[in-house]
Amino acid sequence: MDCIGDVTDPAADAEQHHECPLVLVVDDDDEIRELITDYLAGMGYRTRPAANGREMWRQMDDSVDLVILDLMLPGEDGLSLCRDLCHQGGLPVIMISARGACAERIIGLEIGADDYLCKPFDPRELLARIRAVLRRKAPGRERQPPTPDATHGESARCFAGWRLDLQTRRLHSPKDRVLDLPRSDFMVLKALSEAPNRIVSRNTLSHRAFGREYYPDDRSIDVCISRLRHMLEDNARRPRFIRTIRNEGYLLELPSQPE
Repeated sequence: MDCIGDVTDPAADAEQHHECPLVLVVDDDDEIRELITDYLAGMGYRTRPAANGREMWRQMDDSVDLVILDLMLPGEDGLSLCRDLCHQGGLPVIMISARGACAERIIGLEIGADDYLCKPFDPRELLARIRAVLRRKAPGRERQPPTPDATHGESARCFAGWRLDLQTRRLHSPKDRVLDLPRSDFMVLKALSEAPNRIVSRNTLSHRAFGREYYPDDRSIDVCISRLRHMLEDNARRPRFIRTIRNEGYLLELPSQPE
């Protein structure tokens, strides 16, 4: 992974009136850890380095805005650390790894990572993903158009007996079972529920859930859809609600309401 020369940070103007984000970089490879911290520092970010999970927890406090977390660490591995971070308040996490197998990416995203990047990578791509994750997490930034529910002062979206709580990210079943949704699953279901019986492209869902363009070999949205189907459907292999529209995207199919 080669360091790129000076690049003007497009976020600089947006951040000039705010304290620079603090990124905790956790990687046991000294060269990569130093490369990332130096590059981000040159782009105006504050950084803290850590070589393992123990050092990560020592460096952790409320001022940390995002964690870059290597998958393969000595001692407690990155997946376990990511799970703990997500359970303790949803701090944004970008996982990095030289292991680019689809299974590792899926597991990382399933346990709550906001993004996953395979080594070697261009530091500019890492920077773009950091900015995208922070933009999604920052309150008040890039406001989305109000949904019909929010417009009427409601905090939930209801369909076919299910209720999606827009405040707590919980899904309530018709039998009052409560399911805590990962952020990515929540954003996908919210986007689909905002356009019932209309096709929503994978690119739109990728932007809503992960803040990035959809690529043909990216299975992240499919993983979210699969999890949602197992929650919503009686038979996930024969879905009634979330339909795949070949080469176009997905559709939340709901029965029309009687006049």
